[in-house]
Formats: sequence, C-alpha cells, structure tokens
Amino acid sequence: MGGRRLAAEERGDIEAGLAEGLPYAAIARRLGRPTSTVSREVARNGGPGAYRAEHADRAGDWRRRHRPPRPARPPAADAGATHGREPAAVRAYMDRFATMMTGDGLPRTAARVLACLVTAPSGARTAAELAQLLRVSPASVSKAVGYLEGLHVLTREHVPGSRRARYVIDDDVWLRAWLASARKNAVWAETAQAGAELFGPSTPAGARLEAMRQFFAGVHQDMTGPPVAAHLDDAMTVLAALLHAARPLATGELATALGWPPARAATALQAAERRPELCGPLSLQRTPAGAHLVTARHDRLTPAQRTALARCPGP
Repeated sequence: MGGRRLAAEERGDIEAGLAEGLPYAAIARRLGRPTSTVSREVARNGGPGAYRAEHADRAGDWRRRHRPPRPARPPAADAGATHGREPAAVRAYMDRFATMMTGDGLPRTAARVLACLVTAPSGARTAAELAQLLRVSPASVSKAVGYLEGLHVLTREHVPGSRRARYVIDDDVWLRAWLASARKNAVWAETAQAGAELFGPSTPAGARLEAMRQFFAGVHQDMTGPPVAAHLDDAMTVLAALLHAARPLATGELATALGWPPARAATALQAAERRPELCGPLSLQRTPAGAHLVTARHDRLTPAQRTALARCPGP
C-alpha cells in the first residue's frame, strides 16, 4: 500500500491534518500510509506551513512526467567494484567520507558502513559484503546497520531467491535525514515552550527557555520552509483580531469571527507561533485550554519601564 501514488483526496487529508496541528505519524495512520510517505510529501511541497493539496497534486503530476528512468540495479554483487577508479583512491575517499560523518557524531563503524553504501555502484551491499570490505565482524555490521536504520538513512531489502538481506541507500536518504534533524529541532522547541509556560515569562528561567524556544523554532522553520505570503498575511490578521478582542479566543471562535474556515485560522495561528518575529511587539500565547491571546512582549520593556507605565494616570 505504501508504494501507491498519493491521490488528490489523500493530499487533501494531509493538508487538513497539518491545519489541525497533527504530527506526521497521526496523519499517516489516517491514510493507512507509512509516516515516511507523509513526511516526504510535505517536505517536497513547501513544508508544513505552506503545504497545499492542489499545488502538491500538480507538482506530483509534473514530477512523474519529467522523472528520468531509473537505471536497473546490477544483479551481481558489487562488493569490490570501484567504478573504474583506482582502488586506493576509492578507499581514501571512503575514509574521508567516514571521517566527516564521525566528526558529526556518527559511530565509526556506522560511518564506514554508510561510506561503503554511498560509494557502491548499486547503492546496496549485503552484511557479508560489508564485513568483508570493512574487515570487521558480522556482529559489528549488524549493530552499525541497526543504528543507521534507526536514523532512517538506509533500508533493508531481501535478495531475490535467497534468505539474505542487503542494505540500500535510496534516492530519499538525505531527505529523510534532513527531516529527522528538523524534527529534533521541533522537539527542542516544544520542550522549551513547556518549560517557559511552567516558569512564566517574568522569571529568568522562563525568559531563558522562551529564547531557546524561539531559536529552535526558527531553525526548524528554516529547515522545513517558510510560510507562503498568504499565510503571513493571515497571521497578521489573527494577531490584529486577538488584539481587538482583548481576551483569549479558541480557534473555532476566531474562525467564525473572521468568516474563515477553521483550517485557515489554525494555519494562520501556526504561522504566527512558528515565526515569533512576525508578531513584532506582541507575543502570541496559548492558554491551558487551547485558546489564544496576545500580550505585550516581556522583553521589549525593562522592569522599570513597566513599573512607570503602571503608575501612569488614566484618562
């Protein structure tokens, strides 16, 4: 089922799920699809803040019409293949590639396995081939490929007519790695937000955690794509509406007041939350009940300025 192309109706369900703020895994369960199918679809079409089903459907049709034919995978093993290059030069490059990945925190054997797969003509090798090339034990290879599978940078497939498996670097490996990294930044932002709400913006810990949330939310947004201009305009509108209301509003209440579909209001709120710099001197806050309100940003005024303003006589 995961190999079927996404239908227009499924893309509509993805857009609706994103508007509800659902994670990719929840959207995938609705569709009966792998989570990776949803994450790739969203990443290829503007990211969660800019995904539009109609545009994604047209882009998918265009990609299918213009996709070059994929070369057939050689049936024979290619453990010793060097693409016609000098074996010593290939080994030196593999060492360089593995050293780079180790410097980024990848365990050494896992980095060497990845280097072997990236440089394989077919992008695939069996565990026995990897052990032979790297001169390590099968147990070391098993541990390394398990680690890489956990990072979603390789997949396992069965060798036809055999009980053996081979490990494959496919066309979407770097997209999956990018999305995994982007998701880590989102988790950091979400955790920091929970702490900022716990301690409150007026405490040093709360202010520190809010700064942390803004940083990682910004990195996540930069990685997954900025919201389109229409979303930015909608974000400004919901901020103005909440300021005018001067009280917390649920997403449904906000949508009704603006005459918008609930999904549009939810997307606009998400755009404002993900890009706090758009709010200017305002801060978009979420209440424990899930409603939204705007307040003045705590960091725009010093304590002395706030005290002085509180003492100003009324009209």
